[in-house]
Amino acid sequence: MNIEQESNHIDDLTNISNRFALMKYLKTIKNGNVLLINVDNFNNINNAYGFDIADEVLVEVARLINIAKPPSTNLFRMSGDEFVLVTTDMLSSKDLGFIASSIISFFDQIDIDIAIDDDIDIKVSVSIGIAIGSSDTLLNHARIAIQELRKHKRSAYKIYDSKSTFIQKQKENMYWIHKIKDAFVEEHIMAYYQPIVNNKTKKIEKYECLVRIEDDGIIIPPIRFLEASRLTGTLSLVTKTIIDQAFMKFSDTDFEFSINITSTDLHLGYLEEYLMKYVKKYNIHPSRVILEILEDIDTLDEEDIVDQLSALRYNGFKIAIDDFGSRSSNFSRLIEFSPDYLKIDGSFIKNILTDKKSLVIVETIVHLCQRSDIKIIAEYVHSKEVQDKVDKLGIDYSQGYYFSEPKEELS
Repeated sequence: MNIEQESNHIDDLTNISNRFALMKYLKTIKNGNVLLINVDNFNNINNAYGFDIADEVLVEVARLINIAKPPSTNLFRMSGDEFVLVTTDMLSSKDLGFIASSIISFFDQIDIDIAIDDDIDIKVSVSIGIAIGSSDTLLNHARIAIQELRKHKRSAYKIYDSKSTFIQKQKENMYWIHKIKDAFVEEHIMAYYQPIVNNKTKKIEKYECLVRIEDDGIIIPPIRFLEASRLTGTLSLVTKTIIDQAFMKFSDTDFEFSINITSTDLHLGYLEEYLMKYVKKYNIHPSRVILEILEDIDTLDEEDIVDQLSALRYNGFKIAIDDFGSRSSNFSRLIEFSPDYLKIDGSFIKNILTDKKSLVIVETIVHLCQRSDIKIIAEYVHSKEVQDKVDKLGIDYSQGYYFSEPKEELS
């Protein structure tokens, strides 16, 4: 953008008002309505046709929005594939929803004709985040609305609602982002240990190492803070902390112990070197260490990750698939990979006495694993009745509150 265009607040590509004009305009109003319009999957257009064609598409999108928008609204190009409509009219949520639906429908019925080699028509859809209120929050709230919308769908609109579950989760994540940073500094990230019982011998044979945070004397489970850890890029630090503590804890025992591994750990590619360092430091044979990975079977299609897991198994570490059955289980891929252990998703075990579908799923998994020489662990065993059923099904190991809750010390 040249100096003249910037001073005139005109976007050099689409020739409509730019973000500088938008910011200036918002300062002149106390209350208004913002519709943040985002082109769906615009990166696909960039990748498929190149930036020049993508720019032509943006020019056409701006032209079409100008046609579809109500006369009382002002159009701006925010940045990239984002456009903003602003109106100070007193409009209800229903009115704004009608405007957004009309724009979305307009794009659904039109192909953008760009002169490419074969005059390909490009289909474009848009998603719209809507915010109502004071000018200093409008853009931010509209962007949050579109983020919430896109967790579930495209080519639709969403009106910002401060009481929505999504917003509450965002606020909670912000709280835990600060807390997890403090936890690292204050060394309040700790391993808790839950026993895994051999169903034939009825003895504790192994433990799962589970992360916890101590917050003002209260022990916090990972469901509260792991998303914040992912957002702050500290998941691998959590894993390393648990590895450090677990190896020290089990160095003077004969128990096997399992450590949860995230896809982030695998993509960073540090596990083999890091684990072998602790194997030597504490003189623990790798066969005592089980690495639990979530049932993300698609991940096992990635060559680098398969190579890592193969290297870890070559060194003697065991592999377990965690929460099996909770997602779209790829049974053939599982058999091909052939883990040492498979942990049936706890929701099936918990409901095994009352839900026929859960029982059928568990029976199917047990049959598969027995035929494939894969040991099975049942999680969430919370009562004698459930344990009796697990025994009857021939499941190798059990874990759950019926035996013990996770504790800071070994049972």
